[in-house]
This record gives sequence, structure tokens and C-alpha cells, in this order.
Amino acid sequence: MGYILSEKIAILTSGGDAAGMNPAVKSAADYAGKNGMTPYLVEWGLRGLIEGWIKEAKPEGLSGMLYRGGTALGSSRSKRFFEYEFRKQAFDNLQKLGISKLIIIGGDGSFNALNQFYVDFNVPFAGIPATIDNDISGTDYCLGVDTALNMIRSSVDSIRDTASSFSRAFVIETMGRDCGYLAMVSALANGAEVCLVPEIKYDLDAVGERLRKERAAGKRYILGIVAEGTGMAEPLTRWMGEFLDMDARLTVLGHVQRGGSPTVYDRIMAYKFAVAAVDHLLAGETNRVVTFKNGRFGSSSIHQISDVKHECEAGLLDLVRGLSC
Repeated sequence: MGYILSEKIAILTSGGDAAGMNPAVKSAADYAGKNGMTPYLVEWGLRGLIEGWIKEAKPEGLSGMLYRGGTALGSSRSKRFFEYEFRKQAFDNLQKLGISKLIIIGGDGSFNALNQFYVDFNVPFAGIPATIDNDISGTDYCLGVDTALNMIRSSVDSIRDTASSFSRAFVIETMGRDCGYLAMVSALANGAEVCLVPEIKYDLDAVGERLRKERAAGKRYILGIVAEGTGMAEPLTRWMGEFLDMDARLTVLGHVQRGGSPTVYDRIMAYKFAVAAVDHLLAGETNRVVTFKNGRFGSSSIHQISDVKHECEAGLLDLVRGLSC
């Protein structure tokens, strides 16, 4: 009587790091194991597939992951993976270990890379969206966003204290090259007077008149939150100092937004995304990205994700528009 060998699945993180990646890795490995699969971990993302940096997931390697920010596996953006010879090398590494399925945690660039890998070698994969910009089409939420928003909130709370003490204007730049989600939600949550994002046309003349009236009515300080993609952080700071005749300062939050222990929400969402990813693969679905839309988990094809331009929720844009003019 022969033995039934368990199916092997490898998990990797790729692209920009985001809080929630580690809980997703741990949850995917644990859930896959409970469902009769043998989980493996790929270190350093797509580069790790090429180099063969793949090891079986062990309890001691997974313990302690849940509360850690970033990605314990490491990440990379590998241009070599877009060359066939290196994808073939990655495939050979998987073949040697008998790995037949993949879960990748990252953004649409990572999903596109594995989709090409699937086209070449028919290795099924499931994608879990993780980016603090929250700019992946087809899903309302990406892992890491809630933790990033809480990091921003904490920073803005501290800045507000000193702004109030010295009657200053502060401009705070958040991440968000093409999508201003972090800036918009942070502006609303922190009571900012100004918010500039790529999605909304701004009118500084109108903003200036509004702020002058607020200053005349006794407003002690001004907070402006700007998405990096606008390129307006430094110009807005200078403008506030000159137009409002205030001491104006700029704070660029930078990579602090990517760090920090994942919030409860990101940990729970990581678990749910991971379970859904494993379930989709067990059901025979291929090259799908797990999505969270209108409060429900589902999945979309890679083409539905990458071929459709991401658009912010109209209601959020409407709420913020008044801070841009």
C-alpha cells in the first residue's frame, strides 16, 4: 500500500513591505497545514524563487510573526524575474522540492509577475493584496492600510501639540504616489484644515481665503496633509508661511508609515485573506487575487486587477473636496 504525499505550497512576500504581511504568512502556512498541505516559505520574494531560497515552514520559524511589522521573509523587486531564463530557474527550484502552488502577498506588480509565471509553467497561485497605498483595483482594502493610518494618526497627534503651543502651520506629507487614500482618511480623522491629493483639483486661492477667515475667528494653528504624489508638500509649506504670515513647518513621515506592529484589524484581515487564498487554491482556482469588496471576500482574475485603473471611493472624495478649495 502506497503513501499519499501531501501537496506542497510555497508562500512569499514581494514588493513594498506592509504591516499585515507577517500575520498573512503565518495564517496561510497554518491553515494550509491544517488542510493537508505542506507549506514552504520563500525568502526575499521573487529573487528567492530564482535563487532557491525556499525552506519548509516550521513552527519555530512561524512563532512570533504575528506581532511583527514589515515582512520577516524579506522582500525584493526582481527585474530578472521578467526574463524567461530566470523564471525557468525559479520553476526548476520549485520542481526539485515538489511545490505545485504559490501564494504571493504584495501588489499588482507582483501579481503580474506570477501571472506570467503561470502562463509559462502552469503553476497556480493566489494573490493577497498588501500595500499601504490601498490602490489595488477590485478590492476595498489592502493589508497594512489600517496600521499605516494609525501610525499617521499618532504622528499627527504629536505634531498638533507643538503646532498649538506655538501657533504654527504644519504640512504633513504621507505616502501615496498615485492614490491619496492615506492622506484623505488621515485628514478627516485628524481634523486637518487642508488636504491635497492627486485625485482632486485644488484651489489655493479659495483655501487661503477660508484659512484667513478661520484665523480671524481665533484658529490657533493650521494642519495640512498632503499626498506625496502631488509634489506640493514644500510649495504648500512656503505658501502657508507667506500667505498666512505664520511660522510654517514641513514633516515628511516617510517610511515610518510602513513600520509598526500590525493593528488588530490588520491581523484579523490577514487571517481572513490567507484562509480565502488557500481555499481558492484547494478549490482548483488559478491565478486569482483575493479581494474584499462591500464587506465580503471574493476573488478577481489578474486581468481584472491590473487592467482596470484604481479609483477611490466617490463618497470619500466628496468628503475631502472641501479641504482642497
